[in-house]
This record gives sequence, structure tokens and C-alpha cells, in this order.
Amino acid sequence: MATIHDVAKRAGVSVTTVSRVLNNRGYISEATRSKVYRTMEELDYQPNEIARSLLRKQSNLIGLIIPNVSHPFFAEFADRVETYAYECGFKIVLCNSQLDPAKERDYIDMLKRNRVDGIIMGSHTMEVDEYLKLHSPIVTFDRQIGGDIPAVSSDNYLGGELAAKHLIAKGCRKIAHICGNLELKLMANLRTEAFMDVLREHAVESVVIETDMNVFDQVQYERIMEKLFKQHPDVDGLFATSDIIAATAVRHCGAVGKRIPDDVKVVGYDDVAVANWIVPALTTVRQPIGEMGRMAVDLLRKQMDGEAVERCSVLPVELIERSTT
Repeated sequence: MATIHDVAKRAGVSVTTVSRVLNNRGYISEATRSKVYRTMEELDYQPNEIARSLLRKQSNLIGLIIPNVSHPFFAEFADRVETYAYECGFKIVLCNSQLDPAKERDYIDMLKRNRVDGIIMGSHTMEVDEYLKLHSPIVTFDRQIGGDIPAVSSDNYLGGELAAKHLIAKGCRKIAHICGNLELKLMANLRTEAFMDVLREHAVESVVIETDMNVFDQVQYERIMEKLFKQHPDVDGLFATSDIIAATAVRHCGAVGKRIPDDVKVVGYDDVAVANWIVPALTTVRQPIGEMGRMAVDLLRKQMDGEAVERCSVLPVELIERSTT
């Protein structure tokens, strides 16, 4: 395997010159730069990225910790983060925590060992103090894990309001709400808070069912629907805090002979790609997933550069009406 000394010898330059080319430091003529790059290609020279990162005190790596990479929202969010980070010169280290504190802690330790420049955190099962000890830039999304750690979210409260008011406007008089486990203290809980506020204001009957602590376990969604419609067969509207839960409701209604939107109207949340693929297409509250990913990366970059950042960045949402209402 070729070394930096081999490159310098073949190119007829000093090791220092090769190092300057690799790190883009100091003045190097275009002719010399081209010769060094050509020689590296001829020798198939691969720079030692770990050594270079130690020298620069920057790895150009960002850790992204999410609870479930197979969930459409997190898959789309990770895609947007990776795309924008790459445009900014960073690579992403993707960590799938599955809401396991031990696994999350292992990933945190691994990211520290690899000297990542910052961490975007979408999974929070560890104590806040453990994050405060990292001494690295951190951004969270849809979670707040400390007053000094910047967070990115959509306007969850407005999203819950839009969904509830839309179902009421469509004539629903008994509306079910399926949400994640409220004990998790997620910012998404504001969707439920808004939903309840609006239904109380309009004197509309409500049914609220929470998932278990593993909010991304899709197997339980079918059980929830069976329980809901067995105990409350007169439900005529449903608001779910994710499009995947809402899609399960649409499928279950079809299986038990309830027509959508005639018998039951359904609203989801997120507007992931599947919302427009299912039949009938899903009415949902659209989160600006791409902008959330871009903002998370930008907040990390600003912290790396020592700039002041907003502690909570809330992005607007909108209701997208399709065939389920």
C-alpha cells in the first residue's frame, strides 16, 4: 500500500507539499497540485483519514441517531440530512438505536471515538446529563433534552389544531385520536394537546388511545384499530399522529366494511411518500421534512463555528387534503 512518502518521491516534491495539497493549506501552484493528484491516482494512494482528522481537529463526520431507520419519517429525514450534509462537505454516520438505551450509549461512545464533529439526535432514551457530558455540538429533532441543546421541530400544536378542525368541519361528531405514548415527553405530544383543546372547545366527543412505549412497533397498530372499533363502532373521524398509523386505520376500515370517507374520515401526520400511495390517498398534516434536515445540519455548523443559535426552531406545517376526508 502506497504511503505519503511514496507519493512525494514519485511526484518529485516534499512530503510537506503533498500534505498541503491533501489539506488544502498554503499556496500550491496548479501544476504542482495536479501532479500530486495524478501521482496519488497512479499509486492508488488512500489518505489516512483518522490521522488527517487529528491534524485538522475536524473529521467532517456527523453522527445521526434515530430510533427506527425503517420508519418512513425517519428514513426520509435521514435522506435529507445526508444529502444536505454531503453538499456541505460532511459524511453521515447513521445509528439505529431502536429505543434501546444500551445501544444508544454504545453508539454515542463510538461517535466519540471517531471524533465526529457533531451529533443530530432523534432518539432519546438516555439521561440528559449524559448528553451534556459530550462537549460536542448536538442538535435534536422533535425532542428537547436540555435547555442549552438546540432543537428542531415542526409546529406540532398547530398540526393538531389543523387536523381536529378539519375533521369537525367535515361533520365528524365522535373523533378518535391514536398517538404515541405520552409518557415519553416528546414534542409530538403537542399534537394531542391541541387535538383535545379543539374538541373540548367544540363539544365534540373524543376517544384517545396511546401506543405502548415502543411507539414505532407497527404490529400493535392493528390491535389498536380492532379495539377502537369494537368498543366505539360509532367513531366517524380519526386523527393519527403518524401516516403509518393512519394507513393502518384505512386498511382496517376496509377490512371491516367501513367506507372511507363516507363512514370514517381519517387524517394522518408527516406526509411521507406513502400518504399519497395508498388508496384512498391520505389527508395528512405535512411536516417540512427536508427543511428540518437542512436546519439540523445548519445548526450544527453554526455551533462548530462558534455562532449563537436558536434554542428551539419551529417550522410551519400545513394540512394536505386528499381522499380520506
